[in-house]
Amino acid sequence: MSAYIAPSQIAQRQLAYFEDKNVLVIGEAEDLFPAELSQHARSVTIFTSNYSYYRSINQSTKVTALFGAELPKDIAADMVLLYWPKAKQEAAMLLAMVLSHLGENTEIVVVGENRSGVKSIEKMFTPYGRIQKYDSARRCSFYWGICTTQPDAFVLADWFKSYTVEFAGRTLTVKSLPGVFSHGEFDVGTQLLLNNIPTLNGRVLDFGCGAGIVGLYLALTNPDIELEMCDINAFAIESSKQTLKANNVLGKVFASDVYSDVSGSYQYIVSNPPFHSGLDTSYQATETLLEKAPSYLSNKGQLYIVANSFLKYPPIINAQFGHCNVVSKNKKFAIYHATK
Repeated sequence: MSAYIAPSQIAQRQLAYFEDKNVLVIGEAEDLFPAELSQHARSVTIFTSNYSYYRSINQSTKVTALFGAELPKDIAADMVLLYWPKAKQEAAMLLAMVLSHLGENTEIVVVGENRSGVKSIEKMFTPYGRIQKYDSARRCSFYWGICTTQPDAFVLADWFKSYTVEFAGRTLTVKSLPGVFSHGEFDVGTQLLLNNIPTLNGRVLDFGCGAGIVGLYLALTNPDIELEMCDINAFAIESSKQTLKANNVLGKVFASDVYSDVSGSYQYIVSNPPFHSGLDTSYQATETLLEKAPSYLSNKGQLYIVANSFLKYPPIINAQFGHCNVVSKNKKFAIYHATK
């Protein structure tokens, strides 16, 4: 059984495409296949928006790993390996970003699960050149193409979706990039959470900040708090920064793989935690968040989270805090609270 995800397995079948190439890997990469690829390519550079993956792959001496929301200017590559992301618009943004920088004659390989909508690359790539499917296996597709037209300059600011939210008598301006949770919408779970948060004080962490709606609202309604916001996704971090800026609110926004880059203790940890990793369901990050929360809360510090009602988080909270209060609940979501 291969340790690689299915898109990597189909790329592994076609190693000849990468021979003697300077490969730039982007998108939803999750495994160590790029390290193996370095044995066949001239060089392999990985540009990822996933901080957890960056921390993992950065330990390899065989590849160069970069984390961020925008590709550095000094990247040199003649081939792109795109792991098709969950959001189609994120794929479009990544293509525009890398091809505007690398330009004409850049080869591209696109791999992805068929259920992810990877077939969309056929139409999406039309402005850049030609692309064709050359392999299909394990319910995945392998495309190869070449950029024959120099794309327009890439400007990250052009990819933000800006929208306003009317909530509790306030108008919130939200800025979000493709692929970020709450991109273009104010989800019901977040609304329920914010309706049930009391007056806050001290140091507050918005964990998994997404586009920044939760942290923004907490700061506007509690102007004296010391707000910090973290996320694993570089596009989310950039979105939250721009959301705070658009509303003239100050806060520290940073990348963290659960608590990897968190320091000190908080009076409140507030979260609408994720339970998806790419196309798949994953509870590991949230379970770690809950299990270790007491270590990052000050004396009598409090945890507030919103979660789908079917998720089995109360036993974890109860095991760590000795209790778990259900503050509010509807047919889909529940608000859980605990005090250290």
